[in-house]
Amino acid sequence: EEVTKSCRDRHGRWTNPWPTWRFPSNARLLKFLLWDTDNSNVPTSKEVLDEELPVLVPYFARGGAVDSAPTGRGLRVTWLGHATTLVELDGLSVLTDPVFSLRASPVQFMGPKRYRGPPCTVEQLPPIDAVVISHNHYDHLDQGTVNDLNARFGADLYWFVPLGLADWLGKAGCQNVMELDWWEESCVPGHPDTTFVCTPAQHWSKRTPLDNNQALWGSWSILGPQHRFFFAGDTGYCSSFAEIGLRYGPFDLAAIPIGAYLPRDVMLGQHVDPEEAVQIHEDVRAKHSVGVHWGTFALAHEPYLEPPVRLRQALERKGLQPGCFFTLQHGESRTLQ
Repeated sequence: EEVTKSCRDRHGRWTNPWPTWRFPSNARLLKFLLWDTDNSNVPTSKEVLDEELPVLVPYFARGGAVDSAPTGRGLRVTWLGHATTLVELDGLSVLTDPVFSLRASPVQFMGPKRYRGPPCTVEQLPPIDAVVISHNHYDHLDQGTVNDLNARFGADLYWFVPLGLADWLGKAGCQNVMELDWWEESCVPGHPDTTFVCTPAQHWSKRTPLDNNQALWGSWSILGPQHRFFFAGDTGYCSSFAEIGLRYGPFDLAAIPIGAYLPRDVMLGQHVDPEEAVQIHEDVRAKHSVGVHWGTFALAHEPYLEPPVRLRQALERKGLQPGCFFTLQHGESRTLQ
């Protein structure tokens, strides 16, 4: 079937091919950064945060006897904060957009700071087979975390990235980098029965003042012999999620962003709100979804506990069961068979 292909503008920069794409003007961005009312209201008290958004020790970091891998070739997801999940499916362990640093920034003395710390360190992770990266923003591609993962796993780890990021990963010392365009496929050597597909998302890329949209962005569809997992990455809503669902669905699990969506005139093109997240859940034909991209960094102006509340309301309006699209505590796991 026909699908939406990636494309570049006349300057050779990647662009979004959908009419739903829009980006705020520089004046609107300045107003957002300097004058708009920030309603996130993240408490300064650690005690309050521990009660409202507890950080749990993941099963693999508890020491002593720990839970075994999912029975047989099963499926388990652990939320490690923001867009970072550990997904174990059909004998493979995969990290999505791993960020374990305290700040989403090129430097660790300034920039957006986590108000909920990572539930574990890279050293505490179980063996990881693959990492998928959705794009190069600092809250999704973190230099310190890449260095730590590379030091820990080295040539045993495989990296799957959109076009334009292989050189960056190579300079960071990563040895096995699979750079893919939308709809291109690859796999981890030794696991030919599990396919990694770079699929579309509506977003943008930038790490320096001079590299606007020089690297592609995307979502990821991981197709195992028993289970299928979809990672939406960072995205606004677009028609390609229905294309992904038709081509690769149904998915047993999807990880879909539900936070960083207000004010809407700034965030509409680049971040879905909880209602649009539910639409993606339906478009990709996910049996279950987990909400990510919330509760970790204050990147937008919605109240910090609002995303899961609006998610539940959106599910209720659609007549969907609350358990089909759930949220986890930091460090919490859920097994889906």
